[in-house]
Amino acid sequence: QVQLVESGGGLVQAGGSLRLSCAASGSIFSTNVMGWYRQAPGKQRELVARITSGSSTNYADSVKGRFTISRDNAKNSVYLQMNSLKPEDTAVYYCNVRQPLGAVWLDYWGQGTQVTVSS
Repeated sequence: QVQLVESGGGLVQAGGSLRLSCAASGSIFSTNVMGWYRQAPGKQRELVARITSGSSTNYADSVKGRFTISRDNAKNSVYLQMNSLKPEDTAVYYCNVRQPLGAVWLDYWGQGTQVTVSS
């Protein structure tokens, strides 16, 4: 089992910055993908950014150039630096770890942290 604890959300003005952190504990495998998703009211959860254990990254088009994902494998942690925030970035942000168990990839989720960007 994997437990994820997020921190760093809050209220910020448009143009500001926030840094989200997520610490994973439990049965963390060396091969995994760590990522951030978000869900705004009335919308589906969407991928924001993800990073593999080999540090390959990909981002949603809407955050490219503004957000940066990173990870610390020694700490089993993933981070999301969010700059130039916009009101449309307002959402609950969820940390995710995806790792293989045999032929199946399992997803683990954090409890979510609220990010609110005021205009």
